[in-house]
Amino acid sequence: MMDARAGALIDRLALAPHPEGGYYRQIHRSDHVVMPADGRGSRPSLTTIYFLLTEGAVSRWHRVASDEVWHYYEGAPLELMELTADLGTLVTHRLGPLDAGQAPVRTIPAWHWQAARSTGAYTLVGCTVGPGFEFADFTMLSCDGETAAEVRRLHPVTTQFI
Repeated sequence: MMDARAGALIDRLALAPHPEGGYYRQIHRSDHVVMPADGRGSRPSLTTIYFLLTEGAVSRWHRVASDEVWHYYEGAPLELMELTADLGTLVTHRLGPLDAGQAPVRTIPAWHWQAARSTGAYTLVGCTVGPGFEFADFTMLSCDGETAAEVRRLHPVTTQFI
């Protein structure tokens, strides 16, 4: 059963299911356009979403072609995992109120794999991407069988996020 506050936030913020897991809604898409140097074409300079994970739900391993800044808003702390593009380094960050061992903001660099889960009933965060998010710049690890197999081999404790 979903936490009452989480359900109220989904309704009040008009959140919808996200392909990686959880619920989201885009709240800002810049009218300013930039041309990334990597040749992917023009992008809005910045996009921002609300993102909510409920107990037991996960944000599955994915990556984006731009830096992504996670901002904690409310609920239980968020466990945010980061895997470098070469798959060699796995780091777990904790987003929550400023305290020992956790911080309210964390940036995941472009092309690093990321996954997350709430440590309690729910967690509401925001995600800001610059240059702005486009689904064309988004890759789910589950769609790359060879890389997913390598993650399973190198980091077996994270396979539930694939």
